[in-house]
Amino acid sequence: MIVRETQVRVRYGETDRMGYVYYGKYAEYFEVGRAELIRTLGITYKSVEERGILMPVSDLEIKYRRPARYDDVLTIRTTVPEKPRSSFLTEYEIFNEDGELLVQGKVRLAFFDRARMRPVRAPEFVQTAVDAHWPEG
Repeated sequence: MIVRETQVRVRYGETDRMGYVYYGKYAEYFEVGRAELIRTLGITYKSVEERGILMPVSDLEIKYRRPARYDDVLTIRTTVPEKPRSSFLTEYEIFNEDGELLVQGKVRLAFFDRARMRPVRAPEFVQTAVDAHWPEG
């Protein structure tokens, strides 16, 4: 399993009239965590797309525990619990500055050949990058 953390500060425009982070924004926070984790593997979405592979979201789950508010600093913990084969699964926990768990979630990305618009297995360069960062044992 691979685990990475990144932080974001809640901006005013991400909140609703109650002063809470709008529920749809958490999917964007997941994307921030995922993009940063992928970057630590030596990959970017841009580099994947340049090789003719698209990675659309095929599944999204979110469990809301507590609200985040304007100006909170959130820690997004992103986990890759399994090596990618036909899809790429990431799991998330978002914490506030007090360490309280606010949100949990999962996102599954598919791999698509852009030219044929058909699903494909995880490209070898993605599997190699994950393997290089996968803990032993």
